Amino acid sequence: MNFCIFHGQRMLKGGKVWEINTIKACYWGPAMENICTLRKFVVPETVFGVGARKMVSQYVRNYAGNRVLIVTDHGVMAAGWVGEVEQLLTESKIESVVYAQVTPNPRDEEVEQGAKLFKEEKCDVIVAVGGGSPMDCAKGIAVVAANGEPIGHYEGIDQIEHAGPPLICIPTTAGTAADLSQFAIITALSERRKFAIISKITVPDVALIDPETNLSMDPMLTACTGVDALVHAVEAFVSSASSALTDTHALTAMELVSHNLPQVLSNPGDIEARAHVALGCMHAGMAFSNASLGAVHAMAHALGGMLDLPHGECNAILLRHVVSFNSRAVPERFDIVGDRMGLDLRGLNSDDKLKRLLGHIDSFTHGVGIKDSLGIKGVRSSDLPGLAYNAMMDPCMITNPRRPNQRDIEVVYEEAL
Repeated sequence: MNFCIFHGQRMLKGGKVWEINTIKACYWGPAMENICTLRKFVVPETVFGVGARKMVSQYVRNYAGNRVLIVTDHGVMAAGWVGEVEQLLTESKIESVVYAQVTPNPRDEEVEQGAKLFKEEKCDVIVAVGGGSPMDCAKGIAVVAANGEPIGHYEGIDQIEHAGPPLICIPTTAGTAADLSQFAIITALSERRKFAIISKITVPDVALIDPETNLSMDPMLTACTGVDALVHAVEAFVSSASSALTDTHALTAMELVSHNLPQVLSNPGDIEARAHVALGCMHAGMAFSNASLGAVHAMAHALGGMLDLPHGECNAILLRHVVSFNSRAVPERFDIVGDRMGLDLRGLNSDDKLKRLLGHIDSFTHGVGIKDSLGIKGVRSSDLPGLAYNAMMDPCMITNPRRPNQRDIEVVYEEAL
């Protein structure tokens, strides 16, 4: 078994250094979890259920907030969720300002604009209403508002010195789990790449998870975010930093999402099925925020940064190819993944188990409406070296269960063309 111990510093692209404040032991090889291993598990205060969003004023008051910056996007505004939050705050005599200039892959310049507005309007609490993009942008705004440097300065692991203002998240999608995680993914527009900020400081203070807000999603967004949640669960479970604390959440998420997402797509008004998917997303977020992710997300971040593609769709296209690549490192873990997704693998040899799992992933992603290859999405062979380089630099790659080199990642991309 090969161990890689990161302690102190890790060099990154362009000579940038990540200061890592804790020892992180990552290995590439079969998972061997000892229940007595020392682990930390961090999640925000979480309220789940229909009507959770309506508690926003109570939580703003809990933080002695007087003026709230609401971070959102125009689609969520049109759905009416922001207007409802504004009304709830007004009824509680809490002032609010709306920042809705967030795009699907939030950009560094949007974070800077939001932080400027937060300061100019003398806000003291941030409420994010929307999917992963508004929530990640809100995290970035909080970081910049409290620390002062441009958001790119905080790229990497544990680079943030000062905690930001209180952050309350009301997710309107069931997939990203940005309302629970210590990850913020931002697009560096001038460099055409996404970068990750990973810190316990970016964990929101409160997550108000209300399945009713998911009713405004269209079928494609429902599918993409749902598959994103499933990939979170799978990658957290096979991560080299997985533990007994994260496994239970990852396995629950796999079962909830894989069994209920097709039902949601066939009957979009089924609030019970949507609640199960939202609950699965919540469990997946608790898992990956503490176990991290792997090559699917590292490669999807590179794609999203270079070509501005939807994150969940990238995950769906890449999943079966990365599972195939990783399968030899942790075959027993992928057997459990197959079991939780409803497959009967009894009596099969390793090759047949993998073949059945990959076939099921294809059927599942195609069944929820994600059928394109990367080539159809506009990726060219000439893009692959640059994509692979950026993917290798992504911190999610550190906990991939099989250690890849850049050529390995190029090949996986090529298989997905």
